[in-house]
Amino acid sequence: MSDDTTPLTTSAFDLPDHLSPKADPALIAADERHFAAVAESLDRTIADMSDRLDALRRAPGGIGRDAMDRDVEIHRLTGRLRTLRRFGADLCLGHIVSTDDLEPVYIGRLGLTDSTGRRLLVDWRSPAAEPFFAATHGNPMGLARRRRYRWTRGRIGDYWDEVFTAEGLEGHAALDDQSAFIASLGANRSDRMRDVLATIQADQDAIIRAGSRGALVVDGGPGTGKTVVALHRSAYLLHSDPRLGHRRGRVLFVGPHQPYLAYVADVLPSLGEEGVRTCTLRDLVAEGAGAAIETDLDVARLKSSADMVKAIEKAVRLYEEPPTEGMTVETHWSDLWLTADDWAEAFDAPEPGTPHNEARDQIWEALATILMDKYDLDDVSPDLFRRSLQQDRELVTTLNRAWPLLEAADLVGDLWSVPAYLRMCAPWLGRDEVRRLQREDAQAWTVSDLPLLDAARHRLGDPEAARRKRRHDATVAAERARMADVIDDLLRADDDGEGAVTMLRGQDLRDSLIDETALPGTDPEPLAGPFAHIVVDEAQELTDAEWQMLLLRCPSRSFTIVGDRAQARHGFTESWRERLERIGLDRVEAASLSVNYRTPEEVMAEAEPVIRAVLPDANVPTSIRRSDIPVVHGSVAELDSILDTWLAAHADGTACVIGDPTFRATSRTRSLTPELSKGLEFDLVVLVDPEAFGEGVEGAVDRYVAMTRATRQLVILTSN
Repeated sequence: MSDDTTPLTTSAFDLPDHLSPKADPALIAADERHFAAVAESLDRTIADMSDRLDALRRAPGGIGRDAMDRDVEIHRLTGRLRTLRRFGADLCLGHIVSTDDLEPVYIGRLGLTDSTGRRLLVDWRSPAAEPFFAATHGNPMGLARRRRYRWTRGRIGDYWDEVFTAEGLEGHAALDDQSAFIASLGANRSDRMRDVLATIQADQDAIIRAGSRGALVVDGGPGTGKTVVALHRSAYLLHSDPRLGHRRGRVLFVGPHQPYLAYVADVLPSLGEEGVRTCTLRDLVAEGAGAAIETDLDVARLKSSADMVKAIEKAVRLYEEPPTEGMTVETHWSDLWLTADDWAEAFDAPEPGTPHNEARDQIWEALATILMDKYDLDDVSPDLFRRSLQQDRELVTTLNRAWPLLEAADLVGDLWSVPAYLRMCAPWLGRDEVRRLQREDAQAWTVSDLPLLDAARHRLGDPEAARRKRRHDATVAAERARMADVIDDLLRADDDGEGAVTMLRGQDLRDSLIDETALPGTDPEPLAGPFAHIVVDEAQELTDAEWQMLLLRCPSRSFTIVGDRAQARHGFTESWRERLERIGLDRVEAASLSVNYRTPEEVMAEAEPVIRAVLPDANVPTSIRRSDIPVVHGSVAELDSILDTWLAAHADGTACVIGDPTFRATSRTRSLTPELSKGLEFDLVVLVDPEAFGEGVEGAVDRYVAMTRATRQLVILTSN
């Protein structure tokens, strides 16, 4: 059990005095007994799993697939142990009692059994746990009652009971004003997203458990739990979808910026899932970390189109034109005539989809085969013939010119420095547009260049890949020769020429003794894909070109797309379906979240007119709670005193100043731009000169987003 949890001693409950009626043994005694069993089983499970992990680490590593399977199992066990040690009895979220069976079913972050096989905790992602999240009074799903716990430092500080039938009441439930749930909504924020699994609501759970075929859009305004849904859905799909489960596929979670990823970093591990890779769009491209924002909006617009991404294909094809004249090829045996048709046939040899740089070796192999077949060189060793061809400098030079190895940065950089090249690749651009896209430093990368660099890198492949493959093939050939010598020695030592040793004469068996996966190679780029499912948060901001980056990595077109059209800084005039079908997704389903669980009524009353002024049809959610703290308007000169007063009055919680780049952050106060505040939440938000955020849709969206980060209080300061 982790250091930050309290071992079960006399009670798992630590209810404050004002909740003393909930401490009645008639209400909690069964829970106490169950938690004791959970604690005992946890200790046993952790000990058993630690022994298995130690044994795996001591065992021989093996080679190839065996080594990979061992590493995967070590990673899986390590992750599960980390989760079990992180939690104690607070693995339990709550319990449900059905009308058919009055025995409670306890729901956990992970499944857990005792030594007899009795189920102590049902994994929250299993079908049996669904009523815990999805049951409502309109559709109780067979439940008589439900209880959710609110854990604090390893003990229950509150719980929330609901009953769905008259029989469910009968002395088993403590009915109140949904204290655990409401208290969780108003709890202090920290620099990491709080754990909210126990309070997932029915509308959110229905989306979390939806199927993964095609694209599912989750549209919702501020505070509706879009990010919560996106994260929990990632964990749910990995556990429940047979296409995505253990060793079958990978899930990628794409967030809007690094502060957001840091904020949500604890959520997936707390759900018992460490198999989801998280990143921002910048992380998908090596140049992303240093890329600047495109300052010319017209240039950004031109680069953001899907057509510009398609221009990369045209740019590469210009380097894949076969020679149009024949030539004499010199070999050790005779001079051979290579025709223009032979060149064309060889250039058609690579399989569709083969990256440009990797295809050149296939072209070389095709040239060798064409010449050997054409001149009936059956008595010549193919390897000797290829080596002879490679010594013909004119042949090698001609191939290098017609199909050169290319770097993505050079290819894209040439578009911004060679106007004639750009006009050939993007003929729809006008002369002024071509001129506007040129720049002095062709490789001074901006964020708008990243989709083009990404497309070029996927289309070209690694220029070093062919060289590494040749080294790998040479290593395999040497290993096979060495193994052949070993086998021949064994056969000579087999006096009677019979028995199992003679099986080594078979070539298939000889080949199987060489584990090519264990030989030198390169690990694939972890973010290159393919991924079986991609979750995109704040998806309303993605350009058509950026969508192509994700489509390249998800051949199945299985997406969860989370966003709010009203929070699109550059406008979002289409429907989600229109937008997604235009960029290449043809199976689109939509779900809407309309309840604001985070932002108080007082704040939303101030924020709603801001967005309605530019987007009358914005999906503005309805808040379910009040903070009874009015929005404060004041002068920028009051900033320090407002923060000092608030921090002195609140021992916990976080504040954020948005719009003042000169403000220096502290351990409990952040300083962010409106754009970087997206997806985050704070107890106190102070807006500094919000009218200076900008004009039109962009300015209004920035003000709306910044205002709705507040979970308790909003302060608006102006310089006038």
